[in-house]
Amino acid sequence: QVQLVESGGGLVQAGGSLRLSCAASGGAFSLNHMRWYRQGPGNQREFLAHITTDGSINYADSVKGRFTISRNNAKNTVYLQLNSLKPEDTAVYICSANGHTSEFPHDTDYWGQGTQVTVSS
Repeated sequence: QVQLVESGGGLVQAGGSLRLSCAASGGAFSLNHMRWYRQGPGNQREFLAHITTDGSINYADSVKGRFTISRNNAKNTVYLQLNSLKPEDTAVYICSANGHTSEFPHDTDYWGQGTQVTVSS
């Protein structure tokens, strides 16, 4: 089982920045792509960004140019830099990782619990 723990959320004023982290742990595992999503109140989960093990990246149009995804494979951690934040960016930000473990050697998606980002106007 792979556990994902997000951190770095908080309250920020419009125009501000935050850096989110998502660390994977749980024994012997191997990760493939990692992603960030968000879910605002009353909204469906929205895809934000995707990064592969070799660093290939794509973004949702809604965040392109403002958010930056990166990862540190040695630390099994993915990051999301949020810049020029707007009140409509307020949401729970959730990471996911695709991978497998020695106990369950089939690629599957693992999910974190999320970290709250609140942007005030």
